Amino acid sequence: MIEYLVLVSAISFLLFLVPGPHQRYAGIAGWTGMVAFLVTQLPDFFAENNFVYPLMTIASVPFLAITARQLWIEREQVMHLTRGAAIAFVIYAPFEYIRPVGNWLIGRVVDQVSLILTYLQFPFTMFDWNIFINQGFRVEIILACTGIQSIAIMLGVAGAVKSTWTQKGLAFLLIAPVIYILNLLRNVFVIMAYTEQWFPYLPAIASNGEYGYESFFWAHNVICELLALGVLVVIAYALFRLIPALGTMADDLFRIYRGEVMRVLGKDTESAELRRD
Repeated sequence: MIEYLVLVSAISFLLFLVPGPHQRYAGIAGWTGMVAFLVTQLPDFFAENNFVYPLMTIASVPFLAITARQLWIEREQVMHLTRGAAIAFVIYAPFEYIRPVGNWLIGRVVDQVSLILTYLQFPFTMFDWNIFINQGFRVEIILACTGIQSIAIMLGVAGAVKSTWTQKGLAFLLIAPVIYILNLLRNVFVIMAYTEQWFPYLPAIASNGEYGYESFFWAHNVICELLALGVLVVIAYALFRLIPALGTMADDLFRIYRGEVMRVLGKDTESAELRRD
């Protein structure tokens, strides 16, 4: 059932990329499927003691309400935002739904992480084709560990507005290889930190009842999540410099969503700056 939500979202976003009067319906369906998927994942997020994704999920509900309203009136900036999401889903979907493709990517990441760990002379063995083990602690490399989601999202951002082929090429080089390489280093760090128990701190908030999980929590759920967020912010800033129309779109989107929030709160700020759009 959960996987079908992502599939419905992907199909809806794919339809959105086809010009026509159906686009606003497809866009609303795409965003709804995405938010519904996040909501269904809340128990897993909490079980992993992950604080970033639950916050994103909670924020996604009012975001969906505002986005659906803006898509219904075909607000240009929100249509561009949805185009970016559609592109991201089209890039990500083959890895999620064509198992050999997803497993191929996981396998490449496993091979390259193994090479880095070997170069660092870090002791490990393979418990399975995608599971590293050291001192009895195991780390499984899954699709979420490949960086494909972040790559797809940022490529979607880059494709949200019109740009030249030169800008497209430079944007790809800025996004795909940079995120992929940094993600390899993230996996190496998590494996080393967890299996060597680098951060056995504050089990009251960091443990899920599993022995040694605290080190995984701090390495994966805190340090790497915050660093990843910082990297994405830097890449986004570089994209805005490379494709100035993205910066303009981001500014317009901020005003639109802020105006909608203030309107719901009873403060009439559907102001002149929004009405000029």
